[in-house]
Amino acid sequence: MLLVSTFAPCFRHYFVKPLVIASALLTFSAASLSYDRITGEPFATRSEVIAQNGMAATSQPLATQVALDVLKSGGNAIDAAIAANAMLGLVEPTGCGIGGDLFAIVWDAETKKLYGLNASGRSPQSLEMSHFIDKGLSKIPKFGPLPVSVPGAVDGWFMLSERFGTKPMQELLAPSIEYAKNGFPVSELIAYYFELNQKRIGQYPGFTETFTINGKTPKKGEIFRNPALANTYEKIATGGRDAFYKGDIARVIGAFMQEQGGFLSYEDMAAHYSEWIEPVSANYRGYDVWELPPNGQGIAALQILNVLELYDIEGMGRDSAEFVHTFVEAKKLAFEDRAKFYADPNFNKIPTQKLISKEYAKQRQALISPTTAAKRVDAGKHEGDTIYLTVADKFGNMISLIQSNYRGMGSGMIPTDLGFVLQNRGEMFALKEGHFNQYAPGKRPFHTIIPAFVTRNNEPLMSFGVMGGGTQPQMHAQIIVNMIDFGMNLQEAGDAPRILHSGSSTPEGDIMTDGGYVSLESGFSYKTRRELMKMGHTIQDVNGAYGGYQAILFDAKNQVYYGASESRKDGQAAGY
Repeated sequence: MLLVSTFAPCFRHYFVKPLVIASALLTFSAASLSYDRITGEPFATRSEVIAQNGMAATSQPLATQVALDVLKSGGNAIDAAIAANAMLGLVEPTGCGIGGDLFAIVWDAETKKLYGLNASGRSPQSLEMSHFIDKGLSKIPKFGPLPVSVPGAVDGWFMLSERFGTKPMQELLAPSIEYAKNGFPVSELIAYYFELNQKRIGQYPGFTETFTINGKTPKKGEIFRNPALANTYEKIATGGRDAFYKGDIARVIGAFMQEQGGFLSYEDMAAHYSEWIEPVSANYRGYDVWELPPNGQGIAALQILNVLELYDIEGMGRDSAEFVHTFVEAKKLAFEDRAKFYADPNFNKIPTQKLISKEYAKQRQALISPTTAAKRVDAGKHEGDTIYLTVADKFGNMISLIQSNYRGMGSGMIPTDLGFVLQNRGEMFALKEGHFNQYAPGKRPFHTIIPAFVTRNNEPLMSFGVMGGGTQPQMHAQIIVNMIDFGMNLQEAGDAPRILHSGSSTPEGDIMTDGGYVSLESGFSYKTRRELMKMGHTIQDVNGAYGGYQAILFDAKNQVYYGASESRKDGQAAGY
């Protein structure tokens, strides 16, 4: 395996297939292939963005521009990420907002160290598991008051700001407040998800008043305003985190939830705290890939990579049944452990280091048949929408941040005149006695949202993430494989056609008995699909479930940042 040591952007030298170029206008014989792009992989949507002083990549261009404005005014990457996240809560409420949770990995240039932040909230103290059982429920409902847990994002902002930030919160929230008052044009994909979420949660109080224009969700290009959110942001900017967790906002949330038959209270809000945690890593062919430990699912990506490292992935080729089969079977194994072990570590002893060890990967690999799809696997002895953003600054700081309401616009619980929806993350608890992820009061649920980072020789290399429920660890692994094994650059790695396996056992208690199904984006050949079916895989097309990718890579040789944002979302990478 040839690995790059001096040129970071591709992880290894990438050679264009030999073509004799006679002029800028290429002429091929009838039997030749023609490509839309003259350089790089034909599936790439654009070139990487390259800049010296700073880079931001978010899922909505206005948020990217807000981040760049903060960087240009002297703020650092952490300041810019907070400002961008606040902006996304306004312009992309279909995926995030201050009613949800937050996780982050920060590379601090001063201490030359990675820091992890778990800003996820806990279940209401007054809600007992017996309530669900008495109602005859085997699963926690998707929407309404019961799946609501404490929103941790705002506390996450202040934790990040107090430890690493340089600018006051008033300045960071000012752009979002202005846009919320004066309005912004809604982008295409977000307009689509607005309409979808109206069908899901439009019947709940506050949706029409907060998120529609004359009773209809905003269309592409329409100017949308959220004065209630502007008012909430102003209170947070001036009153700090306590304005949200111990002031009027918390009181409104508690009173509203009680009116709706919910359990989240003022006391639950006031008791919330986030935690600094240690990121964990696995080395993949010389690169250290970093994730956060449970209650998130990040280590599933490391488990997948550890198994894949035992194969000649490059030799298999990207569009081959052998590669897709191997990836899917490795994913099935990792997700069985995910279903059994990933939960709040304050309630269980999670065997994280064993799960991400190379020795364990070898044991698990022995369960993979090279020719037959497994219908059921055992653990060793999802739908969701999210935003992911990453920012890097001229000082060398980088942040990988992910934030979500869970199911698009969350639970549908919209506290009176606050301008945001509360998350439904509590849906992910299991109502099964003795399960690691069993519901309990004051417990953090299993979480799907995961930021990621890559270092090489203890130096920062890449900050990246892929939003989208249970899609995320699968795509984290595929981004790494695309760059290291298949030699793609940062943009190509995200644009490449993706593999998605669905139907594994879940932390909510579902058990896979039929092998689940494989979905392949366009770009994989019919031959590959046919061979997979012969192996026993079920192939099923899905639409829009492959996640959304942003990434920043640091090229130490040239002292520049590379940025990438893909075509599946409305996002943008930009630098200066």
